[in-house]
Amino acid sequence: MAHLRYKQEEELQFWDQFRQGDENAYACLYSSYVHILYQYCSQFTIDKPLIKDCIHDLFVELWKNRATLGDTTSVRFYLMASIKRKLVRHLNAQQKHTSNEDIPVEYWHIHTPSHENHIISEEEFDLTNHHLNAAIHCLPKRQKEAVFLKFYMNMNNHEIAELMKINIQSVYNLIFGALGNLKKQMAMDHITI
Repeated sequence: MAHLRYKQEEELQFWDQFRQGDENAYACLYSSYVHILYQYCSQFTIDKPLIKDCIHDLFVELWKNRATLGDTTSVRFYLMASIKRKLVRHLNAQQKHTSNEDIPVEYWHIHTPSHENHIISEEEFDLTNHHLNAAIHCLPKRQKEAVFLKFYMNMNNHEIAELMKINIQSVYNLIFGALGNLKKQMAMDHITI
């Protein structure tokens, strides 16, 4: 499902307008982030109703408290950090601990434009994509989260460190370890083809 994406400057402008009570700016932020937040929360639990409730609650609270919200340098970071805190509180309260291993491989599917008139290229791409998704699925939980934030959300290492509540060196270690694991897994998959 496609969702809207805005430039950071536009998002900051929407943020300011939303804090002043602009419902259209609020709707733009919601449209831009509801799917991203859902995907991000899916890393922590497979409880879809809980994820939807948390996202709904977050946006309701944002609207209710809009006048007291401060400036932010990254709407994406603010919303992702907020939803993670909210979801973790709910999971801890329910004593519900789920595994990242329950995340469907399709979640990690990379959407890229197809190559018209290149059936062989498409098949190679699909096969490589399938092997990459399977390799990502096999990563340890923290490496998987770091890869998602770095390569799917384009967060910098400092934002990842703050969101995951780890030091910057740990981010480097997680990313480096994940890339090494992916490289090994992809090489093994390629050999067995």
